[in-house]
Amino acid sequence: MLISEQGLAKTVLELTAPGKGILAADESVGTIEKRLKAVNVASTEEVRRNYRELLFSTPGLGGFISGVILFEETLKQKSADGVPLPELLKTQGIVPGIKVDQGTVLLPNFPGETVTQGLGGLAQRLSEYKQLGARFAKWRAVMHIGVGIPTPQAIASNAYALARYAAICQEQELVPIVEPEVLMDGDNTLATSARVTEDVLHAVFHALHQQRVALEYMILKPNMVEPGRTCQERATPQQVAQATLICLRRTVPAAVPGINFLSGGQTEATATANLQALNATAKKQPWVLSFSYGRALQASVLQAWSGEAANKSLAQQELYKRARLNSAATQGKYSATMESE
Repeated sequence: MLISEQGLAKTVLELTAPGKGILAADESVGTIEKRLKAVNVASTEEVRRNYRELLFSTPGLGGFISGVILFEETLKQKSADGVPLPELLKTQGIVPGIKVDQGTVLLPNFPGETVTQGLGGLAQRLSEYKQLGARFAKWRAVMHIGVGIPTPQAIASNAYALARYAAICQEQELVPIVEPEVLMDGDNTLATSARVTEDVLHAVFHALHQQRVALEYMILKPNMVEPGRTCQERATPQQVAQATLICLRRTVPAAVPGINFLSGGQTEATATANLQALNATAKKQPWVLSFSYGRALQASVLQAWSGEAANKSLAQQELYKRARLNSAATQGKYSATMESE
């Protein structure tokens, strides 16, 4: 692959900086509407802008957050003072990124399974996003666990799309975040989650190899291996860490610089505790193990803010706290007692 390595290398180095993680603020209009509705706030473009500006202007955020994934609407918005929101991030030393997939559609002939769309015109869109300040991108594939699923065909279809997206990103000199999420919504056991996640990651890295993606210039954003939400047999952070690390060691090449876990519906404290266990358990792993959380960084922020301008400082304090605690977890220095500090 003929790519310009200098720019990609710089972005990767910044995104994988020690003690830092990525904030996922790329909720679609429909998703952010649900989050805002939960705190009795109407979702308008101005409200969404105000909320994202609140996040990005949090004092000291750049000490714990290396990058922020934006939604297309946000990438093009300006602060109340007329500053483009990507520029606001840059003043904090934070790298702006962009969600580029266009959501999932049902996979024909495979009931209960989906594939992510958005490859059409992707190169042109990436070129525009780069001009607006984006330096990395994200594409999410979704795998459902159920009776007879995911099928090998669904896994392969999503792996192919992820690999094509990653190759196009690197061609456009944007670092791709590759996000193959195995959903933990069912009653599947920890062992089943581990098996499916391993199958998915094997397929993804095979597809990346086939598409000649340079692994040194990408970030992996996987799920942690945990039991399904309704499984009666729960797992401790140590068990989640052990199962996840076994899976990663079997599937993820050492060339990948960073693994930034998604929170996947975990509570804020659980996501931090699991990240702590991963970094406390891992010995001499080749990758930086960090976070790329959405809800697990924002749930308390939304509750504190509730759409009121007077609550801005309080909400920012909540974001700063969660970013700080997750930063500690990336270094194996988090403890539950820090939640009450």
